[in-house]
Amino acid sequence: METASTPCKVHQCSKCPGDTEYYCVSCPCDLCPQCKENHVKDLQTIDHDVVSHRDKINYIPTQEICVRHSSHVYIKYCEPCQVPVCYHCTQHRNHRQLVITTSYDTKRQQHRGTIHTIRSEALFYRPVLLPRIKTDFKTCRTEFSLYQSEMLTKAQTLKHLIDYIQKDFMCNVFCDFDFKHRCLKQKKEMIIHIVSLQRYVHIYEQRRVIRPLQFLSSIKTALPQIHPTLHTSQLSMTESLNKEDVMESLSAIQITERGNRRVGNQCLLKLTSGAELHQSLTLTGVDCCLHISCVTSDRVWVSDGRNNLMLTDTTGVPLHRVEDSCRGLNVGNGLHTVNSESELIYIDRNDNINKLSKDMKTTTTFIERTDSTWRPLCVFWSPSTGDLLVGMRYIQKYTDTGKVTRYNQNGQQTQTIQNNNTGWGLYRKPIYITENNNGDVVVSDYSAVVVTERGGRHRFSYRGHPSGSGLQPWGICTDALSHILVCDGRTKTVEMLDKDGQFLSHLLTASQRMGGPYSLSYDVNTHRLWVGSWNNKVCVYRYITRQDALTDQSRVMESLSGIPTPGTEKPQQGNQCLLKLMSPPELLHSLTVTGVDCCLHISCVTSDRVWVSDDEDNLILTDTTGVPLHRVKDSCSDLYGGLHTVNSESELIYIERNENINKLSKDMKTTTTFIERTDFTWGPRCVYWSPSTGDLLVGMGYIYTDTGKVTRYNQSGQLTQTIQRDNTGRGLYSVPNYITENNNGDVMVSDYRAVVVTERGGRHRFSYTGHQLGSGLWPGGICTDALSHILVCDGRTKTVQMLDKDGQFLSHLLTASQQMGGPYSLSYDVNTHRLWVGSGDNNTVCVYRYITRQHGLTDVRTPRPNEEAMFSSSAVEWR
Repeated sequence: METASTPCKVHQCSKCPGDTEYYCVSCPCDLCPQCKENHVKDLQTIDHDVVSHRDKINYIPTQEICVRHSSHVYIKYCEPCQVPVCYHCTQHRNHRQLVITTSYDTKRQQHRGTIHTIRSEALFYRPVLLPRIKTDFKTCRTEFSLYQSEMLTKAQTLKHLIDYIQKDFMCNVFCDFDFKHRCLKQKKEMIIHIVSLQRYVHIYEQRRVIRPLQFLSSIKTALPQIHPTLHTSQLSMTESLNKEDVMESLSAIQITERGNRRVGNQCLLKLTSGAELHQSLTLTGVDCCLHISCVTSDRVWVSDGRNNLMLTDTTGVPLHRVEDSCRGLNVGNGLHTVNSESELIYIDRNDNINKLSKDMKTTTTFIERTDSTWRPLCVFWSPSTGDLLVGMRYIQKYTDTGKVTRYNQNGQQTQTIQNNNTGWGLYRKPIYITENNNGDVVVSDYSAVVVTERGGRHRFSYRGHPSGSGLQPWGICTDALSHILVCDGRTKTVEMLDKDGQFLSHLLTASQRMGGPYSLSYDVNTHRLWVGSWNNKVCVYRYITRQDALTDQSRVMESLSGIPTPGTEKPQQGNQCLLKLMSPPELLHSLTVTGVDCCLHISCVTSDRVWVSDDEDNLILTDTTGVPLHRVKDSCSDLYGGLHTVNSESELIYIERNENINKLSKDMKTTTTFIERTDFTWGPRCVYWSPSTGDLLVGMGYIYTDTGKVTRYNQSGQLTQTIQRDNTGRGLYSVPNYITENNNGDVMVSDYRAVVVTERGGRHRFSYTGHQLGSGLWPGGICTDALSHILVCDGRTKTVQMLDKDGQFLSHLLTASQQMGGPYSLSYDVNTHRLWVGSGDNNTVCVYRYITRQHGLTDVRTPRPNEEAMFSSSAVEWR
């Protein structure tokens, strides 16, 4: 017999020692509250069905006490009143009543989607939004007090002005009544005076009186002395009432439309190191997958080229089939789309555009074809505007001419996009169409991806990878980070571009499982990519994940800290708003450096002067002619990396033969020891001066084993930091050959077979070991640019690889050329945004331009006068 002290067994969480309160039906596994929260936020399991543990065992609270009759329990649910009732709730007896257990199940299913959204989205946004709301609340109070003070000042000024006007009005306007009275009086007096004069003139002239003295005496006494004066009055104001100034001050407070507070996807999401296969399925009922339209996270519409358009789930079994769809190969391939109501919109056999209801019972004609000379090829429903974008082709003549038409939610045509600003046609055969987050219309056309802004202005046309392989575009889509993804039939890959058409990477390649990718659809809810192939295989990939907010909430707040809060700091334009990448890079100048046999390291001094070192004890200063201007005699010859750097005073800092770190003055007349070597078990291997802090970063090597560390020295030469191990205690570095710093403070080391990146505080962020295809890495020279890209020379492939600040491979920026050979050293000039590239095979240095200003700021195609004199334009040789 069990006693009160008998232990009670509690279910334990499958992921931690916590107590179970929830259950995942999809996995399946038991979850504690914290693990449940992480489970529904993680994009890998965001669509899993998580229920409370009592729902797992179908527990229904049937014994709840009625709030109106405490001696009875709820047994029914009043449907019209939507309240539970007991037997004695007589006012509900004539209403329709359901069994409370049935009603409970129904309500739970109805609100299941809402609960899932709250768990996976709202709870994830909460820790991001709350701090900003608190900050905005404080800012709002400060800003409002400033506006209030300004309004009071303006109001007082306005009051004084009105008082002045009133006083001036009373004095100068109402006084006109007295002015008129005085004028009339003077007029009467003048008339009398004139009559008197006329009378005396008459006496003098008509009577011809000969007694002048008597006449003059009579005039003196009889005529009144009248002195007429001129009175003037004008309404004058020394101050004017400026209505514009008053309205400007009152309109300084901007009231925006109410809406849900949102955070940009760039703060919440990031790219993973590579695309990860989440699921694959074989479809029954289609022979290929020419187009995919996501409905939910587990349901998609798929079409082939043989009049098959079907709805399926993750099992691949058809759930519904549309019988009157148009054959994809004879039209375009993107012949269907799904709107916000989960209704299918598709092109039918008669080239009308139909709409299939969500319950798949009703089909209506949304847009009827009336012009037989134009044929619809592809459709896309715009989530931002609710419009329907249709790609069309002219079929009357044997010409490749296309256009894009926009229809509103009533099916009325509102826009046509056909020609660029010179009158040339933009499209030939638009087979797929989509829209980016910024409103750009993106069309997969004949041999190009054509992108126009929402208003119809042509932005760019992407015609393939910078290597010149061309493009055969098929399926296309955009993701939450505004990337453009397009299937390329020529290389059988999925290429990723940024929103400005800059090639970033080959996201996916052909595989045995899938074959060549042909169609794409991006699920905005789970951030997964559905990829269809030439066969009946569909693969689902994950290449976007959430920021590390689940394990380290500070990372999300750190990303938000870059967003300026109104009133707290001056607005600044980041380099990403002013600069953009060029494609391909442009060779500006090349020089043969006299006095070195190779170029192992470069340090820019000015836009036309650099320090160059080789492996034979040569460290020289040169300009764009390649002629030595100065030579350092005591540099270390045993190092093959970044043994020198230049500070903000244009002073050279370098490692000398005794492995002390010296400083050479700007005038190159004085050499001083900046850091003296005291520990002979560690030797400096590379140095870098930090523009942001003024510190000196030194990569050190342990002389007995392949072990390294990074030390930081302040401007006085005092050691302030050592970075050596990760959070597990393992060493981060083996042989640090080059070192640099990114705009966000990350410390980057070109180490043995890897680029090791730590944050400024020393926490390990990531290690890049090569392109995702597994080619490995032999890292050489390294630098960063104004857009926070990481550039590293790879000795294995003899290329310069470009990564983003999070270690995601973007592209091969440069490859080996006959002129330069294999690139080995790099230096980025922050003033001119040019890249100096030194060769490891010879004494050649090439200067490239791959970053330019945005077109809206300046015409980047026009070179500066001194630029033409300094550099001659030549082409880059691509292999």
